[in-house]
Amino acid sequence: MKKLNRKYLLLDRLMDYGDSNFYPFHMPGHKRQKNISLLKDFPNPYQIDITEIEGFDNLHYPTGILKESMVQAAEIYGADKSYYLINGSSCGVLSAVCATANLGGKIIMSRNCHKSAYYGALLKQLETVYVFPQIIDFLGINGGILANDVEKLLEENPNTQAVLVVSPTYEGIVSDIESIAQAVHRRNIPLIVDEAHGAHFAFSEIFPKSALDCGADIVIQSLHKTLPSFTQTAILHVKRKYVDEEKLERYLQIFQSSSPSYVMMAGIEKCIDEMNNFGHEYLKKFFYRLDHLREHLKGLENLWLLDTSIVGKWGVYDIDLSKIVVFGRSTLLSGVELSEILRKKYFLEMEMCGINYIIAITTFLDTEEGLHRLETALIKIDKKLTKQRKAEVKEKNCLENISDSFTNYKPIIKKKLADAMDTSYIQLPINDCTGRVSSEFIYIYPPGIPIVTPGEQMTKEIIEQILLYKKRKFSIEGMADKEAQYLRVCQEE
Repeated sequence: MKKLNRKYLLLDRLMDYGDSNFYPFHMPGHKRQKNISLLKDFPNPYQIDITEIEGFDNLHYPTGILKESMVQAAEIYGADKSYYLINGSSCGVLSAVCATANLGGKIIMSRNCHKSAYYGALLKQLETVYVFPQIIDFLGINGGILANDVEKLLEENPNTQAVLVVSPTYEGIVSDIESIAQAVHRRNIPLIVDEAHGAHFAFSEIFPKSALDCGADIVIQSLHKTLPSFTQTAILHVKRKYVDEEKLERYLQIFQSSSPSYVMMAGIEKCIDEMNNFGHEYLKKFFYRLDHLREHLKGLENLWLLDTSIVGKWGVYDIDLSKIVVFGRSTLLSGVELSEILRKKYFLEMEMCGINYIIAITTFLDTEEGLHRLETALIKIDKKLTKQRKAEVKEKNCLENISDSFTNYKPIIKKKLADAMDTSYIQLPINDCTGRVSSEFIYIYPPGIPIVTPGEQMTKEIIEQILLYKKRKFSIEGMADKEAQYLRVCQEE
């Protein structure tokens, strides 16, 4: 083997970034805060990085300390059983979908589900019936899921085996899970809730109520998104009445590594213990800082923060105010442009950006200094926009009238996911695909919610949407062609 004088490309970049002035308004929730007691107490990861040796149990067949640890977690959350996930919420969603629906069966799922839900449907060759979130027209984003819409679809599809919804959404919008659960349970089937962005809900009444407390049967939470836990760590909670526990555990073994990280599992245990003991106080103080930030940003003229004014409308049952969602709806500033200004001029890294908005994830580990930097940056940007607005409106057209979440679109399903992916395909320029059936996923990441899934017919509107994303320099994923110029479509019979 040839010996190379190789640099540490990734490690050096990570170390440099960690020492830089960039502030993270993105996951993971620990925000790289190395100097607080919570994280200082955690040992050197190399010191505790082991495998399944005597006395340390086995995540896939827990009978000892891991079983005990997860029993304690379930007691804290009020679950019948909880499972540590070291492959992220994705493996929990995959396991939940596969465990609750039979091969070739049917599942009702919200259209704004993460791509992992679609992969589960693909693997089990499921027929997918979509429940669509309400549309918040003036913002161009999805609202909540209505229980009445779920009820109607259950009546129309009596052979449905499970229902899966996302709550909260990436933007922090919470649906009425209690009413949805009641509708689902009248059919004696389970409700799965992807609560990846709501891991903090259970530890304070200041934030929305957790889906587990609202009657959901399987709830998946990403600890690393909003709590002090390592990237890739998550947890799955179960209420047993409508769930085949043995089947679920079998799929968890399939979708999780056979060599689970003890560093990650110890991190999960540490995180949950810390939140159980001190979480309520942490979140109370955090909410005060959030309220202070939002109060100071009320005077913005050109930018607007998503707030409680949308609750009670558009299916929005509640909202997670820790998500700072900033819109430039009345300006010529796109989400990508706003994100770039915040990054390049103010050294603030956002979680994601849409066509007309950005999302900053905040957690109780955000510092006063970090929140103040965000506040100052948004106020300065807003003042500059006020000066530029009149001149720019005369020179340019407003943003294209296509919503970021593509909320008005209802897919035309021609084939099952699995059938469309397994059939013969040809590759065509995307502009020539109107009327053809896609054999690929098309989605923006983050958040990983499909614009198109295999088996759906391409339309002029979809193609315009994808071209708009390309123009706005979003990362389009799922397609074999990384430049998103060519699409694989099913060969016509």
